[in-house]
Amino acid sequence: MASQSVHSEGAELGRYLRARRTQTSPEHVGLTVGAGIRRTPGLRREELATLAGISIDYYVRLERGKETRPSPAVLDSLARALHMDDQEHQHLRELAARAARYAPEPPPAPSRTVRPHLKLLLESLRPNPAYVISRSMDMLAWNPGGLALYAGLEGWPVKHRNLARYLFLHPAARDLFPDWDRQVTGCVARLRAVAGTAPDAPDLTNLVGELLLKSADFAGLWERYEVTGRKPAQKIFQHPEVGTVTLASQSLHVEGTPGQRIGVYTAEPGTPEHDALLLLDMAASATSAYNTVPRPS
Repeated sequence: MASQSVHSEGAELGRYLRARRTQTSPEHVGLTVGAGIRRTPGLRREELATLAGISIDYYVRLERGKETRPSPAVLDSLARALHMDDQEHQHLRELAARAARYAPEPPPAPSRTVRPHLKLLLESLRPNPAYVISRSMDMLAWNPGGLALYAGLEGWPVKHRNLARYLFLHPAARDLFPDWDRQVTGCVARLRAVAGTAPDAPDLTNLVGELLLKSADFAGLWERYEVTGRKPAQKIFQHPEVGTVTLASQSLHVEGTPGQRIGVYTAEPGTPEHDALLLLDMAASATSAYNTVPRPS
């Protein structure tokens, strides 16, 4: 079990290095390319090894997952050679740390239980749409607007509601987001960052396996192995019920529950966007109440 775990972690480190190498052009790192045809996309292994100041054999062992204990100096040299940003560099360090660590069994999956006070918090945020999601982007709890903002998601069974699955597989997602390409790129990058440090976790492997099978768009982005963190931003929604709205987005980690995050969308009171959120909240509340009222036999 232990040797299999170490091999898996080393292979993940190698996959990340290979992805970054093949997507880094020689010109980007200051190399002069001859007139001949290059069969290798991006940098060759020997080019990266030379830039990083390590032997070609050692780098090949790293990329193949056979070397699992690179020193911090080697990691820093590779990050500089590949022009990694801070988040990519940190992800490289985390993968190397896991590859070097003895892990006899995988850690348990994070709890999916949402504490009662968090549900009260979601209610207190109305009419601002808010929800709690797991590390694999399953929606665990929400207020009326938090679910209704993702048009059509309420039609899926509760256990099937997942924001990554929605973006790639729900027919309404491309219409909801005018910048769908940017949204899915960020979504896959965040999943890659989480899955890279827990490559055998069932909650992540099941979702990734499903999306690889059902979405060619997801498979292409997954292969690129880009990683990034969550950043406060604005999102534009072209909602079928309340029209086009631009909302401020914020993601907050929940203490004591590894992997859970609260997502909140806000708008300034008195703006058309805030009026749209009021309307969405009222409409979603009315629909929810109707669906929970016992119908006469």
